[in-house]
Amino acid sequence: MILNIILFIIILGFIVLVHEGGHFFFAKMTGVHVFEFSIGMGPVVFKKIAKDKTQYSIRAFPIGGFVSLAGEDPSEEVREETKGKNLQDKTVFQRFLVMFAGVFNNFVSAFLILIIAGILLGAPSTKPYVSGVKENSPAEEVGIKTGDLITNINGHKIKYRDDIALYLAVEDLSKPLNISVENNGIKKDLTLNAKKEKKDGKERYIIGVELNPKKEGGFINSVKYAYNEFFAIIKQMYVVIINLFTGGVHLNELSGPVGIYSVVGQMSKEGITALLYLTALLSINVGVINLLPFPAFDGGRILFLIIEKIKGKPVDPKIENTIHSIGFILLMILMIYVTFNDILKLF
Repeated sequence: MILNIILFIIILGFIVLVHEGGHFFFAKMTGVHVFEFSIGMGPVVFKKIAKDKTQYSIRAFPIGGFVSLAGEDPSEEVREETKGKNLQDKTVFQRFLVMFAGVFNNFVSAFLILIIAGILLGAPSTKPYVSGVKENSPAEEVGIKTGDLITNINGHKIKYRDDIALYLAVEDLSKPLNISVENNGIKKDLTLNAKKEKKDGKERYIIGVELNPKKEGGFINSVKYAYNEFFAIIKQMYVVIINLFTGGVHLNELSGPVGIYSVVGQMSKEGITALLYLTALLSINVGVINLLPFPAFDGGRILFLIIEKIKGKPVDPKIENTIHSIGFILLMILMIYVTFNDILKLF
């Protein structure tokens, strides 16, 4: 339990450090004054004030972090000591760089982590090849064989191995599945009925295909793996977000810090490569979520910059601040709901 807590803090702290570090670096680079750079939320545990009057803090709860910038709240009164160093004093492009830098850092760090994971234990293929078929399974009954390339599930194009689990998760497995496979140029369209079974008190549907890819060594293969896996995860995020609005994914299936802690515990049993993959996955998740054009997210602030560029003048500071405040309140309500569900899942 102690090890899991330490790993949880390290992984979450790293992702926050990378994200907020992007905002911090580009704020400094464009001449925006930084009041505080904090890892963690809540009461200050440690702080140091630099010569440029930036406070570096570590706070009690390792569930986030922030960079406090001069002029970040356009409705605030300008301080005498930060004149010319406020975010609002900078060009639209400079402000865009500051807002986008956190997401950029998350994506770059995730890509590098995936390369490292591939180098350490070999780069697995991301192509959706069947590596094995279980006896007496629905897959065997319809003629799926080892070596088949799965190309489509219920009309969804399958490009990456991860797509299979993704689309099976959002489809209704109580209904027949239309699966297309290809082997040596021969294409087959099959209809499969998943088998329901009960394990550890929980019901689940079984298809019967194994997806254990071959691993290849070397730097080039690791870069190829990182590239394909990066976009496979981006696709996962896109599909999940779309299905949140269409009903394919429910809010109670989302996870917050408590859920992440549970996953860290599971992944720690599988070794360093699994933990590296989890860190990359979470980093990409943070990046994608922050790019959404929702108030209080980086994407929401970027949206206001785009509106400003189109209009030729900023949105009324009071209106923008009110919209971001409402967005933040909604996010906090969602976080409380998700955390409550995560706690219930533990029992």
